[in-house]
Amino acid sequence: MFSEGRKALLAAGFLAPALTILAIFKFLPSFMVFINSFQKWGLVGFQEWVGLRNFSLLLRDPFFWQALGNTFWYSFLSIGIGITVALLAALLINATREPLSSLLKFAVFTPVVISLVPASVVWKWLYNPSAGFFNFVLSLLHLPTLRWLEEPTGIFFGHGPSLALLSVVIMSVWKSFGYNTIILYAGLKSINRSVYEAAAIDGAGPWTVFWKITLPLLAPSLFYVYLTSFIISFQVFAPIWIMTGPPPGGPMGTTNVLVYYLYQKGVEDFNVGYASAVAIALLTVVGLLTVLQKVFIERRIHYEV
Repeated sequence: MFSEGRKALLAAGFLAPALTILAIFKFLPSFMVFINSFQKWGLVGFQEWVGLRNFSLLLRDPFFWQALGNTFWYSFLSIGIGITVALLAALLINATREPLSSLLKFAVFTPVVISLVPASVVWKWLYNPSAGFFNFVLSLLHLPTLRWLEEPTGIFFGHGPSLALLSVVIMSVWKSFGYNTIILYAGLKSINRSVYEAAAIDGAGPWTVFWKITLPLLAPSLFYVYLTSFIISFQVFAPIWIMTGPPPGGPMGTTNVLVYYLYQKGVEDFNVGYASAVAIALLTVVGLLTVLQKVFIERRIHYEV
């Protein structure tokens, strides 16, 4: 038997490679971003220590607030539409028998394994106002065609998120809803069938069963899907970069989100200090909202029947 000291040394030896990788590629860059946010950078590198000036400029930057608003709209729409579609798909799969059930699972999960970049390229073509598939279908139905990725007007009677941002949201929902569907389907399968049998004996109808049994018992899976979707939605970059513009983030900045704005400032403008301040702001917003959601939502979720 090993002594306690040898056990600790052995554990440290096994953990050392993983901790080293985390330190080099996670902790050290995060620390440097925090330090850089208090500095002024240019094309040649560090110039001077400016304290909180970058954050002061951030609070007065209208483009930052536009990007933050667009990010919130993207998150709200992608989560709302994505979870709704995923839940409907999971209920449909759960209600079907084999082999149709397996076929449906294969169909909904296929977009997940497709690389995001080629998927964005294909969807940009589908949205093409003159030769795209969607406008072709609208013309067949004798409906007015749309400038999908080129329309800056808000979808709520001229206000709110633009049609261009909604178009990116639709692509993102198509890309990710298969993963959420499988998670929710697994949650449905974990519900004890005896609960449904007892409800049937008591004469409960389909809607009562759904609202009083299925949704409450599916809440842990729904919360997991919601929380991961929320965090991922604040990291959107590739669809904005590929599908919108030129320049990306258009039209009129209505699809510019925080991560792309960070990229603009850090890579295109070489303003590393200001981009680091944007990154800290993004981390703060996501971290704060995640904690609030866990405090006020997770405590209402029951993990046992």
